[in-house]
Amino acid sequence: MTAHRLEVADVFHAHQNQFLQRWGHVVSDQQRKVLRDIGRCRTAALGTHLERCDRCNYETVAYDSCRNRHCPKCHGQQTQRWLEKHQQRLLPCSYYLLTFTLPSGLRALAYAHQKAIYGLLLSNAAAALQKLAWDPQYVGAQLAILAVLHTWTRAMLDHPHTHLLVTAGGLSADGQQWVHPQNPAFLVPGFALSKIFRGKFKAGLKKLGLFNQVPTSVWQQNWVVHCQHAGSGQKVLDYLGRYVFRIAIANSRIASFQNGQVTFRYRDNRSQQIQHVTLDAQEFIRRFLRHVLPKGFVKVRSYGLWSPQAGDKLQKARSLLAPPKVESCTPAEITLQADSGPQPWLCPHCKIGHLVWVRELLPQRTRGP
Repeated sequence: MTAHRLEVADVFHAHQNQFLQRWGHVVSDQQRKVLRDIGRCRTAALGTHLERCDRCNYETVAYDSCRNRHCPKCHGQQTQRWLEKHQQRLLPCSYYLLTFTLPSGLRALAYAHQKAIYGLLLSNAAAALQKLAWDPQYVGAQLAILAVLHTWTRAMLDHPHTHLLVTAGGLSADGQQWVHPQNPAFLVPGFALSKIFRGKFKAGLKKLGLFNQVPTSVWQQNWVVHCQHAGSGQKVLDYLGRYVFRIAIANSRIASFQNGQVTFRYRDNRSQQIQHVTLDAQEFIRRFLRHVLPKGFVKVRSYGLWSPQAGDKLQKARSLLAPPKVESCTPAEITLQADSGPQPWLCPHCKIGHLVWVRELLPQRTRGP
């Protein structure tokens, strides 16, 4: 008999009532919906559907998924489609991965005004980078930029930051040539980039009327911008894709759940060693819900040559570039670790194919005597 694999939903089922009694006065409608949806995902409460193996045609009835964008069990096929779409959009060139992190002094404000602050983080990071990239002493061209928002550490603590996958080079202002970075060792200088990013963010907060709520120390410190080679961009896309349709933690990271305590594992950034964190179940739920985004907020955005308005420029850049010939992405270049995301269910009959959705099933009617 196969042992039950621990899930975030198990913690929600067992402790959400106590959690809401304690924290319900500050829980948003969106967070309540996430609690409800994940708790009901793949249970009889949501109905059933028919699944069929894509190899042996074995059929089975399965529970419906909640499709909530924060659910760790949903969106396996959607993630795969997202990856395939963006892999096709990759230009045949080298890439950089840049990470812009908000200072700790802005975290409380960011949580209180998520749409505004997270939107500033994404747009200002891209704008700061493109501003420097237009300078001919660094690139002198328009880049292709894909930005993805993350708000967590691997221990699910608040840590708002955005990852930018960026082309190593861009299309010239006249659209007639592909321009490579002037220095093969870096795209743009990180220190200058962080100062421009900080300045743009400061101006954005003033425009929003939130500047007076920021501690003075925030403007007196260096802001963190990290840049590293990303090879062909494929590994970064794989990493980012894991979190496009979920947040913070995969079910596979939960090691134990007993006596109201949840233990989960994560890989330490510096040592690369596996660490374990044990939290009270209510604290586990609180940390998870901190990363639920406001309804309608777009966490993945495209800028520059990848923006929706730059289709012609993107095609021109593709035509100017030589056939793909980039250095492979070595372990030293990319050290990001992603949780193993939800995968299509393996067929229990042939053990080779995967179960795919066929159609919804109506509830069975009970016949009278």
